[in-house]
Formats: sequence, C-alpha cells, structure tokens
Amino acid sequence: MEERHVVRAGKVSVVLVDDSVDVRTLVRIRLEASGLFDVKGEAADGEQAIALVLRHEPALVLLDVSMPRMDGLETLPSILAVRPETAVVMFSGFGGTHLATEIQELGAIDFIEKSIPLEQLPERLLQSLRGRIPEPVAPPPPPPPQDAPAAWGEPGADTTRLEQEILNEHLEGFRALFDRAAIGMATLTVHATIVRANDALADLMSCEPSELVGVDYGRLTGGQGDVLDDLLEALRTSQERVATFEHRIPGPPGARDVRTALVTLVPIRDSLGQMLYVFAQVQDITAQRTAEEELHRTEEKFRLLVAAVEEYAVFMLDTRGRVMSWNAGARRIKGYDADEIIGSDFRVFYPAEQQLTGHPQRNLQAALRNGSFAEEGWRVRQDGTRFWASVVISPVHDDRGIHVGFAKVTRDQTDQRQNAEERLEAMAEQARLLAVTAHELRSPTAVIDGSAHVLQMSEGQMAAAEREQLLHGIRSSAERLRRLAADLTAASQLQGPGLQFRRQSVSLPELVRGAAARREAAGPAAHVGVEVPDGAVLEADEVRLAQAIDNLLDNAIRHGAPPVTMGAQVRDDHVELRVTDAGQGVPDELVSRLFDRFAAAGATSGTGLGLYLVREIAKGHGGEVVYEPPAEDSPTTFLLRFPVAAARA
Repeated sequence: MEERHVVRAGKVSVVLVDDSVDVRTLVRIRLEASGLFDVKGEAADGEQAIALVLRHEPALVLLDVSMPRMDGLETLPSILAVRPETAVVMFSGFGGTHLATEIQELGAIDFIEKSIPLEQLPERLLQSLRGRIPEPVAPPPPPPPQDAPAAWGEPGADTTRLEQEILNEHLEGFRALFDRAAIGMATLTVHATIVRANDALADLMSCEPSELVGVDYGRLTGGQGDVLDDLLEALRTSQERVATFEHRIPGPPGARDVRTALVTLVPIRDSLGQMLYVFAQVQDITAQRTAEEELHRTEEKFRLLVAAVEEYAVFMLDTRGRVMSWNAGARRIKGYDADEIIGSDFRVFYPAEQQLTGHPQRNLQAALRNGSFAEEGWRVRQDGTRFWASVVISPVHDDRGIHVGFAKVTRDQTDQRQNAEERLEAMAEQARLLAVTAHELRSPTAVIDGSAHVLQMSEGQMAAAEREQLLHGIRSSAERLRRLAADLTAASQLQGPGLQFRRQSVSLPELVRGAAARREAAGPAAHVGVEVPDGAVLEADEVRLAQAIDNLLDNAIRHGAPPVTMGAQVRDDHVELRVTDAGQGVPDELVSRLFDRFAAAGATSGTGLGLYLVREIAKGHGGEVVYEPPAEDSPTTFLLRFPVAAARA
C-alpha cells in the first residue's frame, strides 16, 4: 500500500507548497516535463500543505520557507508528525549554510535555493530521494525538432550560461551587502523566526550568526516579544510600510551594562499585498540614551545648562510649586515676563488635560522621592502654543537638610524632535527601498530565467497556451525591470544635482502613441485608447516625458480598471495630456501625499517612486501634474499640463 503512494507509473508523487503562483507553475511544468514526477497537488501555505499530505500521501513535499498564516519552519515538523515516511525538501529564496543546517535538524532531507537553474531541479530532487524510494523510470525523451534551441553545454547555450552567471553574481553581491553591513540586519518569517542574520546583528546579540537562525526574534527582546507580535500582526493585516520599537539587548554572561536597540521592521509583500517576510534593521542606540540620561542626571551637566541662560529656562519653585524666580531663557521660551509669572502655580506651563490628571504635582513628588525627575513632553507658552520640552526638576534643601523648593530646568526641543523623527523616517525609507528593490528584482529575474529555460528545453512539447503564458511572463517581467531601473536612476539623480533636461522638437502624436504601444507590448491585454491631434510638436525632453507618460499608464493599469485612455490637446496657453481609467480612484488617506517620494498603498504598491518622478519631470518642464478623482460624469484622471512657452503647435 505504501509503495503505491510512493511510485505510480514509474513517477515520484509530489506536493508543491509555495505562496507564489508563478513559482509553482514553473516548478510543476519542469517536474512534469522530466517524466519523473507526478504533481498530486499545490498549496499556498502550511495549513493547505498538511491537508494535501493527508489526502494524497505523497512521497515528496517541496516546501517553501516563508509563507502567510503558517510558514515552512512551522509546517515541516507537522508534516513529519502526520506522515513520517514522506520526504520533505525545503525550497526557498533565502540562502546560507546556517538556515540549511537548521532545516535539516528539523527533519528535512535537503535544502534547495530558488536560484538553482530549473533544468537541474529534477535531478537534484532525485539525488535527495536516492535510497528512500525505488528509482523512477523516465520515458525516453522525444527527438528535438530541427530548429530546437541548443541544450545546455551545446553551441548556442553560451548566452543562457552567461545570464545565469550574471544573476548569480548579482545575488552574491546582495548577500555580501547584507552580511557585511555595519548595522544589524535580519530576515524574518511573518511569524518572527530568523532565517538570515548578518555578522553585525550577531555581534549585538553576543553570539554567532548560525546561533540566530531558526530563533524567534521575540526571545531576543528582553520581554518585548508581545510588542513584536502585535507589530507583525498589524503589518500583516494592514498596508503599513514600516513599524519600529525598542528593546533591551541581551549581553554576554556576567555583563552588567544595559544596552538598547532600535528595531525597524519593513514588510515585503507579493503582488496581492500579502506579507511574505519581514526585513529587520537593528541599531544599538545605547550611547544616545546614555547621553540623554547623563544630561539630566549629573550636576556637571546641570551647571552647563544653567550657564546657557538663553537656551534654557531655569527658575525656582517653592514647595507647593509656585514660581519664585525667572531667567532670560525662561522668558524667551515660555513668553512670560518675570512680573507676569512670579507667584503663579507652575501648572500653567502644562496642557489642560495634564493639569486635570494631576501630572504636574506628581512630577514634584517624584523629584522629591527620587532626588530628581526628568521627562520630555508637551508644554504651553503664554500665547497658548505648544512646544516639545525637555524638563529636569530637582529638589532644593538648605544647609540643615530642610526642603525649601525645587529647581526646574526646561529646554525647547521642538526642532530636535522634528529632526529626530525625520531621521527615523529617512532610515525607514532607506531600509524599505533596499528591501523592496531586492524583492522587485528577484521576482522578474526568476520568472525570466525560469521561463526561458522551460521554452529552451520543452518548447516542442508545449501547448500554444502554455507557451504564450511563458512569453507573456518574460515580456511583463522585462518591462518591470526596465521601469524599475529607470525610476531608480531618476530618483538617484534627484538626490544629487537634479534631473537634466535636453529640450528638442518632439512630435506629440508619436510620443503618445509610442507610450501606448510600449504598454500593450508588455501586456497585450492592457489596451490603451489614444486620442491626439496630428501635427502637434513640443519643445521638450522626449526621454523624460516618455518616462512620465509610462509611469502614468502603469499607474492606471496597475491600480485602476479598463478602459484606459490617453488624450492630448494643445490649447492657446498650454498643452494638456490626460490619462484616465474606470477605477475607483486613489484612497482618501493617500491623496495628500500622492506625489511624494515613497508614497504607496494597496495590494499592488511598488517602490512609491513613479508618481513622484512624474511630478518632478512636470516641474522640470515648467508644468504640473494634477489628480482628479472619479465623479458621476468623469473617470479617474491624471492631468499633465505644460505652459505654452514649452510647446508650439
């Protein structure tokens, strides 16, 4: 009975488990084309995989590592528990010997990276299974057609080999960047399991990188595991782009110092917006925290604060909290003259909601109890405006040790707080762009490589519909890479000296129709209606305008709904170009930042650079781009407008 499930008609029964439909399709085609495998079913997550194993009792399960709901590291022990005789091979985009070792310790018979050429996958799986099942018998291969492409190693295969070598070189380059980064980095599954960690993170955690692989990151947070789980769940159930939190860093045995880490979590999603895995950036901020505490804690720092009388509000309170003295810094920061505030209760400096809860009085009690009190929070000026303050309150005693009042030092930290938030956002943007770019590159290159190999090896045996599906995947993936490269190049120029514009005479009809043709070549199903007057000529940068129009069309097709149309008009004082679609328009929460850098939302969001570049290209031509939401009598519209000085009819 068992052998019947293992080998049927000389083939190995297998279940494929991967949350990517494209990957499952390529693997299924390759395995079935080899004549050695019988694909019994496909699953997108661990729960579906266990159900298929119970139903089909396969000889082999090819299992992805990171998947939603239940990832491969959780699924592997469950599969072996319900059917120990089933062999499990892990198949993942993650790499590294540490992860491979962890997976094999969990019971997998092999670990295969997705960077492996697909034509080698069947033989690699047979090597993994050797000795566990009877050897399957492959049918004799059909004679290749006369015009068949050259096989691997034959004349004509040099280009394919070169492409594989280039892909491997880029993959190794990205891994080297990850491993050698000075800041701690890790890749987590959606359930917080570490599948890759660099040396910097291992140094922070006082261990080796191999010891981190397979560990739940929550165990490293000094009791903040629940916070991490809540943040991951919020990222999984929403379209938030980043989350941050702080935690204590575990030290080596015997260490007494306490260190603090700032963690930035960036979710990596598939084309449907589903979270695939999480990129974590971990930074040691102990020195920063220590400096701030020292600033408020030591007498030496306090004397420096008092000396900088224009930068700090330094004044005395009596034992009940009434203002007894006032300096120049206090007048500048809080707005009161000395005769307006002396004798008043210091509660007037706090927001009304804090006064109602007794927060000011508790600050004095804490200072008296602990020897000092420090905090940051909102305070109120005389004119009612708020500012972010850094505050230190110290009790004052006379020579006999009798408590006579409090010394209070306040500094306006509003600008510093804003700068810190901007730096944090910039760090999050950089981490997200690195992670998203890596993900955006991996999928199309994998589809192009896999589809090309399948066509090269099996085109003569393939149905027309399957061949067209693979060719469409190659075209759309190549267009995706071209667009990504153009957007990243333009964005990097904006960070430097700015975009360069080379104006020349440009045919408006050719510009518009060429953009529509490029869009339809990348995806024949994406038809673009065009309406443009003949004979119109622009004085503009043809390359930059084409890039802007491409981005508007991609935005309409990716986020909108057909029909998609593009129209252009030359009016008396300006040129207008409209791109419309029948979709529901931009979400309300995104409208205000629609053209900002890295603005993205929804299940199909990308790098968030496309519309930002459209705006900068429009500005470079002296024009603007405007979003018009859909109405009863008008579709969703993006309007690109240029002044008449930039064009001539």
